[in-house]
Amino acid sequence: MTRLRATLGLDRNTGAVAAAMFLQGMGEQMWRRFIPKYLESLGAPITTIGLFGTAEDFLDGAYQYPGGWLADRYGRRRALEVVLVLAAAGYAIYLVAPRWPVLFAGLLFVSAWNSMGQPTLFAVVGDALPPDRRTLGFTVQAVLRRVPIALAPTIGGIAIATLGVRGGMRAGLVATLVVTVVTLTVVARVRLPVLADREPTGIRDVWAAFPTPLRWLLTSDVLIRTCDGLVDIFLVLYATEIIGVSAARFGALIGVQAVTSMLSYLPAARLANRTGRKPFVIATFLAFSLFPIAVVSSHSATALTLAFVVGGLRELGEPARKALIVSIVQPTLRARSVGLYYLIRSVAIAPAAFVGGLLWRVRPSLPFLVAGAIGLAGTTVFTVTVRSHDAA
Repeated sequence: MTRLRATLGLDRNTGAVAAAMFLQGMGEQMWRRFIPKYLESLGAPITTIGLFGTAEDFLDGAYQYPGGWLADRYGRRRALEVVLVLAAAGYAIYLVAPRWPVLFAGLLFVSAWNSMGQPTLFAVVGDALPPDRRTLGFTVQAVLRRVPIALAPTIGGIAIATLGVRGGMRAGLVATLVVTVVTLTVVARVRLPVLADREPTGIRDVWAAFPTPLRWLLTSDVLIRTCDGLVDIFLVLYATEIIGVSAARFGALIGVQAVTSMLSYLPAARLANRTGRKPFVIATFLAFSLFPIAVVSSHSATALTLAFVVGGLRELGEPARKALIVSIVQPTLRARSVGLYYLIRSVAIAPAAFVGGLLWRVRPSLPFLVAGAIGLAGTTVFTVTVRSHDAA
């Protein structure tokens, strides 16, 4: 077991973080993909659903730098405990929401785990593992994050089919609150020293410390995530209302996507350490670009399944991209650099879901076609600007 943990890049700290991601994912993924249906059941119009996605993307960015500051200032364990408590408050608000506007209030807290906590999750891998093990460390995290995505949406879809949209969502939220208590006991195992700044460092200093390759990666990543943001919140609506699959079948499609990702992770991580990270980041960006086109080209459940296989390949080079980020930033600024990266990315793409809602009103397929074109532009930017030795 000791040898296996060393091979997988797991120690006390990375193991605790990976377990926390798995547990919290099992709770959240039972209902997260069905939030648009929940909003719809509470009376929200289609433009409001798009606005909810925009708010989600905005908060995902706005919380990133504060999360990184919290982790660098007070330590990784304390930061994780704070964001879990905040997220639990959001789950409780979702649970008792009588009308759709209340979900916007709950989103202010729910977003803490996936956004405010992300810089800490990245920083633990950067702190605990040497550079040549970080891609594998992120790969293990990614696999344990995707196992819940493979299993939980199907459970959530069955719960919704059995109890209705509101009943199924609320059952999943109760389960998530229970899981959060368990996760708090797991993150208590994290023990990493706090690296003090040599001199006072503000957000402008963190940006000034960004290497040029990281800035180009960020530019291309903004385009890729705009592609994703235009359509992500509308996938469940397109699948269930345009193509006509059931909620349970849609949950299974999310499982297909997650399994595809998991099967690709470990081979890609081993090859990335030998050949460099750039080809795998390009493959990831290309899959992001082709996924919305594949969805809108589907006219049956079978074709949609193949589209979600393409969607699963979007994660092929994600561990390599994350390892690239934490490896080229300054160690004392690691969590804040990750936070600032995702702050800029998420704020830049925040309008995408709302714009997607406006395009949907013109024609449901339109946001998917526009997304594909923007994704291909982002892939080209990364291919041309980031050299292979910068991403080694």
